Amino acid sequence: MAIVNSIFTWYMKKRIHQIELFMKYPLDVQEEWLHSLIASAQNTEWGKQYDYKSILTVAEYKERVPIQNYDTLKPYIERMLKGEQNVLWPSEIKWFAKSSGTTSDRSKFIPVSEEALAECHFKGGKDMISIYCNHRPDTQMFTGKGLVLGGSHQINQLCDDIHFGDLSAVLIKNLPMWAEYYRTPNISIALMDNYEEKMDKMAEATIKENVTNIAGVPTWTIVLAKKVLEITGKKNLLEVWPNLELYFHGAVNFGPYREQFKELIPSPNMYYLETYNASEGFFGIQDQDQSEELLLMLDYGIYYEFLPLENIGAEQPKTLSLDQVELHKNYAIIISTNAGLWRYLIGDTVQFTSIHPFRIKITGRTKHFINAFGEEVIIDNAEQALAKACEATSAKIRDYTACPIYFKGEEAGGHEWIIEFETQPSNFELFIDIMDQTLREINSDYDAKRFKDMALKRPKVHNVPTNTFYNWLKQRGKLGGQHKVPRLANDREYVDEILTML
Repeated sequence: MAIVNSIFTWYMKKRIHQIELFMKYPLDVQEEWLHSLIASAQNTEWGKQYDYKSILTVAEYKERVPIQNYDTLKPYIERMLKGEQNVLWPSEIKWFAKSSGTTSDRSKFIPVSEEALAECHFKGGKDMISIYCNHRPDTQMFTGKGLVLGGSHQINQLCDDIHFGDLSAVLIKNLPMWAEYYRTPNISIALMDNYEEKMDKMAEATIKENVTNIAGVPTWTIVLAKKVLEITGKKNLLEVWPNLELYFHGAVNFGPYREQFKELIPSPNMYYLETYNASEGFFGIQDQDQSEELLLMLDYGIYYEFLPLENIGAEQPKTLSLDQVELHKNYAIIISTNAGLWRYLIGDTVQFTSIHPFRIKITGRTKHFINAFGEEVIIDNAEQALAKACEATSAKIRDYTACPIYFKGEEAGGHEWIIEFETQPSNFELFIDIMDQTLREINSDYDAKRFKDMALKRPKVHNVPTNTFYNWLKQRGKLGGQHKVPRLANDREYVDEILTML
């Protein structure tokens, strides 16, 4: 295994030169990809509709093709789900990644082409390892197996040769045979639908393996870790898997979970590597040790545009290319991909932390914020405030959500939070005060509304029992890796539902 480990490590590090190339020439790489995408799709139904053959410049592309969302592409996707081909993309599309839905649909079905699998998702997976091997040339990760905590749904057949499932399930089903050898548990467990049973089976199947790395959403990885410790009677994961050295994570902010992982894996040498991978594409990888910035991956068959948040909802919103973005401003991401998503608004918001090279941090969702009173509180604000309050009161948060308290009579409005703690704050009222004060310091709009409680009162916070959010997700049929607790909302649907359970 040592020889195999050395060969794999050497092979993975070879990709670093190509990554450095797009870091050095980002604008050229992006423009080349746009022309390649347009040329590939010019004879599709979509390409003919917008006369892709005559598009010569980025400006022409932006002027001719409107910004899309799932609802506008849905009629095309529904036909593809029935087996029609050459609609949005020329190559045969047999797979669809099922993800959480829109306002009008419970689920979205995102097309996944062969090109998207090979040039985007799998390439991103290999690049994660390449970057890690470059930082840790002495890694022994290939002497053991990777524990992959995937999606909660089985692959479902729609018609003939058309299939859908969670993105992780789609990827697992399409992995090359050699990759299956380095992954655990086996596919029959990895794709189980019942998430509670799956956690038991995963724990039982992996405790005797030599697990060197783990990949999964922090929330559910912690659930699995606790199940493993419960079965084995061990104090931490290193007593179960002594060669564990790496954790790939994504989907939610890792900050609130960091201290819990330090307890679960008490090693100063444990490496944490964040990724930004979604059903629509693989977008970013943490390429620097001890940094939470994500390198924007520019050669994955995706062309990027960025929409300033103040332009969302405008009749003819003007998007920015990479050479036009500014540091520390919130942008919604718009993508054109090698799976036929054209100028597609994915719903995530980011800030650029660097433009030489282009690095980003995820700040939230275009729809996941609270702006009931003009306060514009985004997820990034909430995470910073909670982190400060936790630090001051020695608390650890497992999950949270928040919503507005609307004006009632002469009373001011406010924000209502539901927080489930892993470790209780030493002083709960102090926790609330620090959270509130930090929000005021980092968000001037929130601060203005909080002035003398005129528009916003001090936050109302519910300290709820352990497993409240787990039980709520279970009640909604939302257990599983793809399902996450919605952090912020402009309505009271989620908070009111949870409060009825208490």
